[in-house]
Amino acid sequence: MFTGLVEAIGTLVSLEASGVYARLSVRAPSFAGELSRGQSVAVSGACLTVASCGEDLFSVDVMRETLAKTKFRSLRPGARLNLERALLVGDRLDGHIVTGHIDGVACVRGVRKGSEGFLLDIELNSEMASLLVPKGSIAIDGTSLTIMEFKGTICTVSLIPETLKATMLGDLRSGDDVNIEMDILGKYVRRFLGTALSNGFSRNAPQATGGDDAPSGLSLDAFRKAGWL
Repeated sequence: MFTGLVEAIGTLVSLEASGVYARLSVRAPSFAGELSRGQSVAVSGACLTVASCGEDLFSVDVMRETLAKTKFRSLRPGARLNLERALLVGDRLDGHIVTGHIDGVACVRGVRKGSEGFLLDIELNSEMASLLVPKGSIAIDGTSLTIMEFKGTICTVSLIPETLKATMLGDLRSGDDVNIEMDILGKYVRRFLGTALSNGFSRNAPQATGGDDAPSGLSLDAFRKAGWL
């Protein structure tokens, strides 16, 4: 479990195939020395397990599924990576709940200066875009950010000076890929509502409040038919 508050920026040293896995090595002075073998670490948002570590360098094993779901497959040595250690019980949750399970890769469509700082526009796939909520949370390359606005599949976030300083998001240019994790709360709510609807909720029942995109068929009668009452 992570918070999306980046602790350090590392540099990719190598990404080499090793059987069914790939071995990813990152140079991160002062950060690598805090790790130990078997710990979880978020590398540009992806939760990975430390395979080896030293004072300046650590390595993790990356499964094929992770390569398929992330931007790692296209990275080259020298790429800068956001890093975060797992959350300690009792720590402040200053970002939002981030699992490190990447939902997919999005493409940067623009980086521009706005009245509220630097604005980053990213294009999500339709599945991820369906989970966007105004002023909700999104993790971009492991960085916890607030959704400023969205139109269709284009999501805009604002990058404050501290974010630009503490992360590699300031390196991004139009056309770059970024790892995306949508808010875990939204994913569970949609899953539960979808299951409930398929188990007997009537789409002809009164609409729940919340607009045209709100789940339909939420009524006491529907709950009874589903066996919840």
